[in-house]
Amino acid sequence: MPTDRKLSIGLITLFVVALAIFAATADADGQHSGVWKLNPSKSTQNPGPGPKELTETIILSKNRYKVDANGTAVDGKPMHIEFDAKFDGKDYPVIGVPWADTLSVKWIDADSPQIIQKKDGQVTMIITCKVSANGKTRTCTLKGMDAEGRKVSNVVLFDRQ
Repeated sequence: MPTDRKLSIGLITLFVVALAIFAATADADGQHSGVWKLNPSKSTQNPGPGPKELTETIILSKNRYKVDANGTAVDGKPMHIEFDAKFDGKDYPVIGVPWADTLSVKWIDADSPQIIQKKDGQVTMIITCKVSANGKTRTCTLKGMDAEGRKVSNVVLFDRQ
């Protein structure tokens, strides 16, 4: 086989292997990572209203879930939410959530991470998120109790930025 042909086959093989590795790692976790902006008009907040605006920067892998979010609360005050947790069943601190001081994270299926928020060790909110098939919308359901003890049942939509 000529050297040029061997080189071409080698490059094609390398490309196919690299593509396979990328495809294997760009599954559910990769689809959640990125910058997401709250779409209040497509969200249901019960009780409401929800934040005026919120932009989340998410890093999500099979082992780690990191969120840095900034926005404006319904009262016009700035909001900042932050956590960095591992999928190991342990509790991690959360900043900026009035009804929670810690959280843990787990995968409920191959495409859906879940956040279990707690205040003083008691579960207050469970949040489950999914990304649409086209990768442009992230939908999170929130079930639990807010800081005032009101029952929460929200469906919050975010658009990929």
